[in-house]
Amino acid sequence: MASLKDVRVGETCTVSKLSGTGAIKRRIMDMGITKGTYIYVRKVAPLGDPIEVTVRGYELSLRKDEASCVEVTDVAKAAAQGVA
Repeated sequence: MASLKDVRVGETCTVSKLSGTGAIKRRIMDMGITKGTYIYVRKVAPLGDPIEVTVRGYELSLRKDEASCVEVTDVAKAAAQGVA
């Protein structure tokens, strides 16, 4: 299954599962990333860390290791869905 760190800039996806444990999983959930949430990837830093995403109407930056804990499905171009 794909993780959030594999999603490219300009694509949107749906969270299917959080695979982190303990404090990392709690932090991700506190930021509003829960199962069924739509995420739009806005930017990725030149070396790939951090990743800037839009979640529930606000911008959020995630580290690569945090993004790898978020399993996603339905990766698609955002323009087709009217998210961008």
